[in-house]
Amino acid sequence: MAEEDIADFTLDDEKVIDTDQGLAKQDFSKIDLDELNVDTFEVMSRQATINVGTIGHVAHGKSTVVKALSGVKTQKFHREAVMNITIHLGYANAKVYQCETCPRPTCYQTYPSSQPDSTPCPNCGETMTLKRHFSFVDCPGHDVLMATMLNGAAIMDAALLLIAANESFPQPQTLEHLKAVEIMKLRHLVVLQNKIDLVGEVKAHDQYRHVRAYLDNIALNVPIVPISAQLKRNVDYLLEYLLHIPMPVRQLKAPVRMTVVRSFDINKPGEGDIESLKGG
Repeated sequence: MAEEDIADFTLDDEKVIDTDQGLAKQDFSKIDLDELNVDTFEVMSRQATINVGTIGHVAHGKSTVVKALSGVKTQKFHREAVMNITIHLGYANAKVYQCETCPRPTCYQTYPSSQPDSTPCPNCGETMTLKRHFSFVDCPGHDVLMATMLNGAAIMDAALLLIAANESFPQPQTLEHLKAVEIMKLRHLVVLQNKIDLVGEVKAHDQYRHVRAYLDNIALNVPIVPISAQLKRNVDYLLEYLLHIPMPVRQLKAPVRMTVVRSFDINKPGEGDIESLKGG
């Protein structure tokens, strides 16, 4: 890592901005663990502090939602492009800003991680406030890739459950992913009724009521947000719900523990210096 890339923490009330990148500087020599937390501005400026997964049946729009939120296409492998499905866990970060002048929910905007902290509102021009920095984990929905989905669920702080409005509910992997969420004791879930642009108003309302009744029957009191990820309709409403997800509590004074959820094809067995690796 280049010396100029090393971040600084400044925990004073005054926020120091890196004029080269438009991001808050960090100074490790001034770090105070008693004051540091996951929503400290200097931390959130440069790195995602909450993990949100996308789950649900195959081809219900999980990767499309992540792209609508982050601008990143998570399907990066040739086989994924050919089959138009997610096979490997995909990752993308996004910052969510709020304009204090514009009304809800149009006051919420999303940008990539590199977006400067001082960003003008595209609606009124006022400087927006950085509210959250999300890391999205895009999970596969195919039944034979359930183990991959569970790996992703292990690091989620919250999840978005995708349901296609133009298909019957519930689909097989919808049920399996709901069960996985229950097993992992994931408390924060938002259901997205996607592809509402492909159905009429009556059918969309009928499915909405059916999904609500099903969730109530299994004692799952979570919001349902109708969206069109492809057309980015109601994405601003989704951002508002995402901002209501509580920030995770991190044990910042505890010994560092890293969770490995994915290995890459370029890894060669026996060639890494892992003799000192413990736990995990």
